[in-house]
Amino acid sequence: MGEPYFKAKDIILKNNVHIFSSNYSLYGDLSRRVMRTLKRFNSEIEIYSIDEAFLDLSNFPDDEVEEVGKEIRSIVLQWTGIPTSIGIAKTKTLSKVANHIAKKTKSGVVSLIGVKDIDPILEKVAINDVWGIGKQLTKFFVQNGINNAKQLKNISNTWIKKSSNVLSSRTAMELRGISCISLETQSSKR
Repeated sequence: MGEPYFKAKDIILKNNVHIFSSNYSLYGDLSRRVMRTLKRFNSEIEIYSIDEAFLDLSNFPDDEVEEVGKEIRSIVLQWTGIPTSIGIAKTKTLSKVANHIAKKTKSGVVSLIGVKDIDPILEKVAINDVWGIGKQLTKFFVQNGINNAKQLKNISNTWIKKSSNVLSSRTAMELRGISCISLETQSSKR
């Protein structure tokens, strides 16, 4: 996140930092180019933010989706010059987990499709890194001994609904591989 110049002025001057202005029209143009490129693989796409999208890859066989992800990454880089990371899974929440991991890999692509035991992966994801879990929920879950995605996945839905909210319950279900948060495509928003 950004911080106002005046708050960081001392650090900036001390470390000889150079400041550059933002170019939002350029960012918007690059984002549109990336999203157009993604739509070539499937028009069922949710543009989640200027630099993030969910793409439905269910039209590809499970054993091919990681290669498709690598092809997408390569073509986006070739056509736009933008490096990407791609996380592939059966739910949006697990896709975010896969993407979190992909950012740290050389290939930049991670698929959780077909992973038999996801618990060791989820155990390494801190509760505050789970998509949809903000500061207040993180604090609540940590106070209740839930420190990672595996623990959230394995807690009972009854307890979550009673103690927290329906959105947390959906997140836990998504971590179990049950899709509860649908793709919001442009056509589904109309």
